[in-house]
Amino acid sequence: MRLLIKYLGLCWFINNPADLVPTKSFMWKTVAFYLISGMIVEGLISDPADGTLEVLLRTIMAFSSVATLLFVTKKWQYFNQLFTAIFVCENFIMTLATVTEGLYFWMVMSHYERAEELSIGIGVLLVGWYLAIVSYILRQFFFYKTGVSVILAFSYFVLTYGIPMLFMDI
Repeated sequence: MRLLIKYLGLCWFINNPADLVPTKSFMWKTVAFYLISGMIVEGLISDPADGTLEVLLRTIMAFSSVATLLFVTKKWQYFNQLFTAIFVCENFIMTLATVTEGLYFWMVMSHYERAEELSIGIGVLLVGWYLAIVSYILRQFFFYKTGVSVILAFSYFVLTYGIPMLFMDI
């Protein structure tokens, strides 16, 4: 539990991901949560089979992106630390997004006039926060300047969400 709290501190820009060393059990639990929560959310949005495939593609793209960055920077030994840091924070944001979807459903059922605007606003805020977190993690890990880390975070987002989404639309 202490390790989870330290990793969640990254979501609030508190800890340094390079100082956090995950156990194998923690890493696999993080990946399992990522897969299961992603499949549930995507399964509710679209067909469960399509949602499962999209989450699997996102996972492959996430691992590939992290591996490529570490291979290029010659820091392969940090793979477990980097992917765990990103996945824990992504799981946190995904949990908040799921709560937002529940809130949206409740607002629609309660005939709240601005349900869609509020839901979209929270979604934009969560995506912005996600990009800031990934940027922070990359900046802390590699000592990149803020601009470079933001570009890399945005690139990671496009690779892990955009490409699987495009693939599913084909």
